[in-house]
Parts: sequence; structure tokens; C-alpha cells
Amino acid sequence: MLNQFSRTELIFGKDGMKKLFAAKVAIFGIGGVGGYAVEALARSGIGRIDLIDDDRICVTNLNRQIYTTRKNIGAFKVDAAKERILEINPNVTVNTFKMFYLPETSSQIDLSQYDYVIDAIDTVSGKIELAVKANECGISIISSMGAGNKVNAAAFEVADIFDTSVCPLAKVMRQELRKRGVSKLKVVYSKEIPVALKEDMQESCKLNCVCPPETERKCTARRQIPGSNAFVPAVVGLIIAGEVVKDLTA
Repeated sequence: MLNQFSRTELIFGKDGMKKLFAAKVAIFGIGGVGGYAVEALARSGIGRIDLIDDDRICVTNLNRQIYTTRKNIGAFKVDAAKERILEINPNVTVNTFKMFYLPETSSQIDLSQYDYVIDAIDTVSGKIELAVKANECGISIISSMGAGNKVNAAAFEVADIFDTSVCPLAKVMRQELRKRGVSKLKVVYSKEIPVALKEDMQESCKLNCVCPPETERKCTARRQIPGSNAFVPAVVGLIIAGEVVKDLTA
């Protein structure tokens, strides 16, 4: 009988779909990149999706984050994403964790329970911790490198972290992972040189933060507010989801 995954099954077959239906995937960071990865995984039939993010939806998220609308500004991102996932596929199990993933909070999540982990967070210490923990558990992981301040969506590629170049974030990750004995990490990155920001301090988040009042980590606490657009984070998220589906059905 035809169903919402019939077209997907034509590509991956019945056995492939069984693997997707049984898969447990955790997405850390449900923003521009993570949101599109979640969207594609939900539409691909992943059986369990866990969402980890403590941020709330802000008006400045509307330019790139797929589940954000004027109606849910102020809501937790994981709650908005869960609602959308279940509207797409009510049979998927969705768990939400309102937490900021860092080395000091990492014990709250047992990575060994997952088949795949997606790192779409923007904090270096958190990204390194995820890579180290996944390596210790032998769990597949894919990590998003810098998508901010970039405009060429076609420049992104999949590589091992130790084969990357140009990307400043990837350079830091290479150095730190090497120190910790991590020998490989699948990443999505770009060699594009970040654009120079045309920042007007009168309109800057640094001085005029519009985060919802309940937000714990406001823009004013960040060292840099990156520029973003509607297409680069989306492409990175979809590339990540494609790699996850491909690996799970292999």
C-alpha cells in the first residue's frame, strides 16, 4: 500500500527503510543547520529523533530556521521542531532536551544509545566534546563546520576533518582532536573565505538584543554575531541529513 515513504523506498528498498525506521539519531543544535537536517530526517522515516538545544526562537531566526514563524517566537526551538516533526510523521518518537551541550553538561546525554549523532552546535568546546564522546562510544557522527558569514552554498563538501583546509573552525578542531587522540571525524565544510560583515552598530544584536526575555544565553554574551542567510545553513543541513541516511542504509 502506498504511504508517505513510498518514493523513498523506491531508492533504498524495503530493507533500507527498515533500517531508517529503526534508527535513533540525536541532533545537537536545532538552528539553521540542525533544523534542516531534522526536517530531512523526519521526511526520510527515521524512527527516533532526539533534539538537544536550550535556545528559544528569536525574531532574528526567521531568516533561516525552517520551523520558526511569527507565531512561535519565544518558544523553545526543540518544542517547535518536535511539533513540526510530528505533523510530518506522527509515528516517529521525538525526545527533547532543553540543555546547552558542553563538557560540563555532557554526562546528561548517553551517546551510546544512538545510531548516529549530528553536531550542529556553534560552540567549539561542545563540538570537541561530542566528537570525543562519539569516538569513545564508537558511534557515527557528522559535524558542521562554519556556515556563518558565507554565501556560496555550492562550495560545501563532505570530508574527514584532517583533510580540510581554509576553514578556521576546522583548523581549531583538527588541532584539538589530534591532542585528544581522535583520528577521524566526518564534517561538512567550505573553503569559501567568509565575507566581511556590513555591521551597523545601531542595529547590532550586541547593543540591541531582541532575544525573548526568558533566554538564558543572550546575543550580548557572545563574542561575535555571525551573518546568515536563508540558503547556506539549509544546504549544510540537507547535506548532513543525506550523509546520515546514506550511511544508515548502506
